Amino acid sequence: MMWKKCCLWLCGLLVGSHLFTLSEAATAANTAANPAANAAANKQQRILFVVSNQRFYGHSTLPASISFGEVVHAWDIFSSAGYPVDFVSPAGGAVPIDPGMLGPKLTARLQDQRIMAGLQQTKTPAQIDASQYSAVYYVGGSNAMYQVPEDKALQNIARHIYEKNRGVIAAVCHGTAGIVWLTLSDGANLLAGKRVTGYPEEYEEPSEAYFQHLPFPMRKTIEAQGGLFKAPHPEQPYIEVDGRLVTGQNYPSAPLVARAVVDLLQQMPAK
Repeated sequence: MMWKKCCLWLCGLLVGSHLFTLSEAATAANTAANPAANAAANKQQRILFVVSNQRFYGHSTLPASISFGEVVHAWDIFSSAGYPVDFVSPAGGAVPIDPGMLGPKLTARLQDQRIMAGLQQTKTPAQIDASQYSAVYYVGGSNAMYQVPEDKALQNIARHIYEKNRGVIAAVCHGTAGIVWLTLSDGANLLAGKRVTGYPEEYEEPSEAYFQHLPFPMRKTIEAQGGLFKAPHPEQPYIEVDGRLVTGQNYPSAPLVARAVVDLLQQMPAK
């Protein structure tokens, strides 16, 4: 399936395919407490991770989940740079993770409450104060093309961060689907005339059961919005940076996306 192609190079030996549903009873805070993060928080330079609650491909019974690796690898870079992270999803609460897609290192991170607390209790869009964020990062995964792209409340948050906060919009792999219909205040699509990448339909697997449940083709949809789409190789990391828009082609691109976001934020004047 498409998600296995995105993850194999970092995951190692895959084990099982049982979908792990996180407990919604967790009460820990969303972000790590450390001096560097607190310093960034004082400057209101938080980063918002957008994830989907979708548990299946469309209306099928095929399990779908977020890309835990795309969370972890980006979170590590943002945290090291001193940027606190919060998590938001369309419905709030727990989001699905498939442990069968995780190698030993990522499996161990399922015990990391600095990250897991946020994924166990993601905020709803109504709980987000968009003025507190300098960047938004759309996480990929086999569920990323569902719920998020059409969510108007999430679009409003991203628009506020981009326009009013002069912040960064970032996405990786199937997470780019989350911004295909994002419009600016003047009605123009965010992607119009911009270089952008993501995981395109030509890299999917039409013979697999999941394919018929994909809601739209990535490349064609972005190009229809005026985006200048490029995806040179399905398994090699690749990013596009166009102004304050940062997109990554695939799973291996997540660390590069995060580093590019940090570079942009560090070039901006302190708030």
